[in-house]
Amino acid sequence: MAQVIDGKAISAQIKEELKEKVAKLKAEGKEISLAVIQVGNDPASSVYVNNKKKACEFIGIRSLAYELEESISEKELVELIEQLNEKEDVHGILVQLPLPAHIDEDKIIKTISPLKDVDGFHPQSVGALCIGQKGFVSCTPAGIIQLLKRSGIEIAGKECVVIGRSNIVGKPMGILMLRENATVTIAHSKTKNLKEVCKRADILIAAVGKPKMITGEYVKEGAVVIDVGIHRNENNKLCGDVDYEDVYPHCSAITPVPGGVGPMTIAMLMNNCVESVQ
Repeated sequence: MAQVIDGKAISAQIKEELKEKVAKLKAEGKEISLAVIQVGNDPASSVYVNNKKKACEFIGIRSLAYELEESISEKELVELIEQLNEKEDVHGILVQLPLPAHIDEDKIIKTISPLKDVDGFHPQSVGALCIGQKGFVSCTPAGIIQLLKRSGIEIAGKECVVIGRSNIVGKPMGILMLRENATVTIAHSKTKNLKEVCKRADILIAAVGKPKMITGEYVKEGAVVIDVGIHRNENNKLCGDVDYEDVYPHCSAITPVPGGVGPMTIAMLMNNCVESVQ
């Protein structure tokens, strides 16, 4: 029987720990504030933003909501971020992506001060991660490390394959697994013999963006399988990049969708907010 890694339970545990830390900081007269900027009213973005607000409320972090019209100019958005960079009582700044087409996402990410970049997307944060210096780490990969560690899964010395090379998940995931002393392969759409490459993995992390693409044929017997994907299938039910029913019999541990990696992203965002004060 494979171990089902419960992201909901682990994220709840992390939030409880953070709640205690925040209470101690408040007792010392330090209040944490997170500014959340949403441009337009994309339904998926609204759900994410609401979840972030709820998590802030639970932990005791003050959240400042900036809900902006889709028509806002890039210049106005840059000016708002620059004002928030200057405010001493704002510790973290988060711009909900994606942004409307007329705004350059890259420019917006670079405008956020690296000291307040709780998403871990700023080039300086990414550079610090690459060379092992202190800085904010992208929330989903950081959450996956916590899922593995808190589930008693050994990372050091293991062969790890990450499928996907995005700046938000794939690349930072590979670097974090290296930092934990795994041997890492990053596979992608141009990888030859993808099934054979994946079958080498003791830990397989799927961030490929295609529903149920990873079947039992990709998985070595006894591997740990982490599913980063989130999609809706033809029956409008949530599913991941991994065909859960097909893969489950072959692995020693697996994350479900929903309830696996998803809840960890917000828990690690909250962790970054608490770190921002220090």
